[in-house]
Amino acid sequence: MSGCCSAVSRNNGNEGSGKAPKISSRGKAGEVVAVKGGETFVGTHEAILTVDGEGPERKVTVGDFFLEAETVTVARFAEFVVATGYVTEAEKFGCAAVFAGLLNDKALIADNVRQTPWWARVDQAIWSTPEGPGSSIENRMDHPVTQVSWNDAVAFAGWVGGRLPTEAEWEHAARGGNRRRRYPWGNEEPTDDKIFCNIWQGRFPHQNTLADGFFGTSPARGFEPTENGFYNLSGNVWEWTSDAFRIRSLSRQAKLRNEQAKKNADKVLKGGSFLCHKSYCYRYRIAARMGLSPDSASSNTGFRIAYDVMPGATPGI
Repeated sequence: MSGCCSAVSRNNGNEGSGKAPKISSRGKAGEVVAVKGGETFVGTHEAILTVDGEGPERKVTVGDFFLEAETVTVARFAEFVVATGYVTEAEKFGCAAVFAGLLNDKALIADNVRQTPWWARVDQAIWSTPEGPGSSIENRMDHPVTQVSWNDAVAFAGWVGGRLPTEAEWEHAARGGNRRRRYPWGNEEPTDDKIFCNIWQGRFPHQNTLADGFFGTSPARGFEPTENGFYNLSGNVWEWTSDAFRIRSLSRQAKLRNEQAKKNADKVLKGGSFLCHKSYCYRYRIAARMGLSPDSASSNTGFRIAYDVMPGATPGI
């Protein structure tokens, strides 16, 4: 886990409330963008956070695929829950990780993460009450759904006939092919004057100038899309991918991290979130990454869906 950016929320080993119901209905796909595959690459030769395993750059080949233009929204996830009766892991555990700055009532904090006290464990913090009792999604239906685990994301993906993208696919889409660029929009660094995405502005975690207009999440289409039509690939919420988290290094630190990641079955997340800042969590770059256990959920994790074929297309035609 990279605790500065998010927090594991397995909640001290509390057991869930049971298995999710069998999903028999089928949901609709969102707007998708066709991505041409081919020889491409993952990572960078100019790694900044080497401890995360974002380098070195390595060649890979991806097939053609389709990726949704935006992250799954609260409204779409609500449709999924109503249609299937699905119960998220945060609901089973009874609590989840909340960025403490979002809490109006600090009495809701059940516990803090020792190394990162800005993360709090909050009872009844789930996708529909993201900050616990008294919070609401009423004005956030077009925002990305949060407090969803990797397992929750996989369940939703199955409902719409898709899957989570691989790390290579995510980076390939974010770069617009095999171009070498730091961000989905190019190489220009975001500032308080030039705003490209929803990240932290000011001095984390004590001051946010709100130069981008948002303290927490923003709408899934809250900023200008990339040239190929993707919204918010950087900032807003971390996005789950299908890949296991591993660091390709022979260093002792990497070996220890890999052992822990394997034990936790950690998955890769991409894109950074509204909590990222260059001076604190410089992970809104394309090559940046984070690993969390698949049952973790928090205020700044979401997902988008990939497809092998155009949704709704008849196989073989």
